[in-house]
Amino acid sequence: MERLSLIDTHTGGEPTRVVVAGGPDLGEGSLSQRRTRFREQFDHYRRALVAEPRGSDVMVGALVCPPTDPSCCAGVIFFNNVGYLNMCGHGTIGVAVALAHLGRIGAGEHRLQTPVGIVSFEYLGENRVRLENVPSYRSAHHVMLEVPGWGTVCGDVAWGGNWFFLVETPLERVELPAVNRLTAFTTAIRRELGQQGVTGADGGEIDHIELFGPPLNPDNHARNFVLCPGGAYDRSPCGTGTSAKLACLHADGRLAPGEVWRQESIVGSLFEASYRLDVDGQVIPHIVGTAYVNAETTVLLDPQDPFCWGIGDPPRTVDS
Repeated sequence: MERLSLIDTHTGGEPTRVVVAGGPDLGEGSLSQRRTRFREQFDHYRRALVAEPRGSDVMVGALVCPPTDPSCCAGVIFFNNVGYLNMCGHGTIGVAVALAHLGRIGAGEHRLQTPVGIVSFEYLGENRVRLENVPSYRSAHHVMLEVPGWGTVCGDVAWGGNWFFLVETPLERVELPAVNRLTAFTTAIRRELGQQGVTGADGGEIDHIELFGPPLNPDNHARNFVLCPGGAYDRSPCGTGTSAKLACLHADGRLAPGEVWRQESIVGSLFEASYRLDVDGQVIPHIVGTAYVNAETTVLLDPQDPFCWGIGDPPRTVDS
């Protein structure tokens, strides 16, 4: 029987399951190479951690592993119910708070290695984290889609660590009681993007759809709904999605460097976002959010359990 040590957190209501000890041996190489090894050889661990009966479609996992860059406090590979993520903003905040909870980091600035590059963050204490994300940019503006059953939709394609299609004026109100219709609407948009061959600048799939509406609190700027790759919606304002939004605001001249954008989530949690421009003129997002530790858990992987590796996973023999 295997034992994995976990710290469960939530960032603005969105859960992150942080694996801090145990798990598969991914060997040497870059985080991108180790993520590929995770996917190709050890994907059953992903399902065991985030699929039912231990997890749910909402759960995001984070495997903490040794970094190759000695300036980093840790490496991390993010995953969810359907696969692997390039980066995860709310997850990075959750990982930072989990590491602080364990005493592995203290207040101050730190670096975290991900498959798409190094992410810097500052642990501010009291569960608050200021994240500096990867360079973000808009690759397509005013993309028009005719979405069957919903009508014409106009949006932007932008990168914030994942690929997003951002719709500024959705056909649906961005309110919590409407989550079923919002999910159906954004799922239809994502399907149509695929059918029309609309991709990110590198040909990557646009697997996140982000809708914006007016905030409930007039002190804030917008309220969003984000459809994640596995079909669940993000309870947080979405770190990579907010980063993509900053890139669009910059491109439109609607937000100056250093100016704060207060982004509500569909459940009312808040990220405070701003950006700086690097020497090449790239948008470098800053996201401030709060995470809390929910549990310290030891997961038991019993090979005799028919659902050890998650419901829906192909059955495995005892010695597999």
